[in-house]
Amino acid sequence: MLIIPAIDLKDGKCVRLKQGAMHKATVFSDDPAATAAQWLKLGARRLHIVDLNGAAAGRPKNEPAIKAITEAIGGKLPIQLGGGIRDLDTIEKLLDSGVNYVIVGTAAVKTPGFLAEACTAFPGHVMVALDAKDGKVAVDGWSKMTGHEVLDLARKFQDYGVEAIIYTDIGRDGMLTGVNIEATLALAKQISAPVIASGGINGLDDVKALCKIEPEGVVGAITG
Repeated sequence: MLIIPAIDLKDGKCVRLKQGAMHKATVFSDDPAATAAQWLKLGARRLHIVDLNGAAAGRPKNEPAIKAITEAIGGKLPIQLGGGIRDLDTIEKLLDSGVNYVIVGTAAVKTPGFLAEACTAFPGHVMVALDAKDGKVAVDGWSKMTGHEVLDLARKFQDYGVEAIIYTDIGRDGMLTGVNIEATLALAKQISAPVIASGGINGLDDVKALCKIEPEGVVGAITG
């Protein structure tokens, strides 16, 4: 089970949001690179980065902070990054800069052909984020709900060859109310792609519960 600490970037700083609300950001650090180095020192085996401004704008907006992180820990700790990734050029630049995996969210839902192209062009380096509430997928930094069912999209995207599916219950994200084990397990059981759990993880009890369902294909947990 990969325990993946998350760094959420807003205006170059490390923040935490509650249920994705940008105006409810709590700043934890002004130095993202130092924060990344701390997780490396503590034994993390992968790092999750979200460009929150990028998710809202539709293109990366925290490039200096991302560059500082990759320079600080690049080659020592695999990095997965999402937020505003909407074209192949952006993916190529991020991978060239030291990011190991890119996470496609909104663009995967709105233009699935792009996700298919990305998986073909960069095999093994593309993950997809399915952010859901009550089984329905949200897009545009969680600001808009769609009518798409999580399972339907997950099955489609795994056929494209995504490296993993990151499943987030946005009703729980940033609330420390416990991960949605039931929904995560239900998804993992019905697809073959690896699932990474996210949203609401509150402590070791959540991690232990996720470890119990690891044989079903839940390979990691993102902790914010």
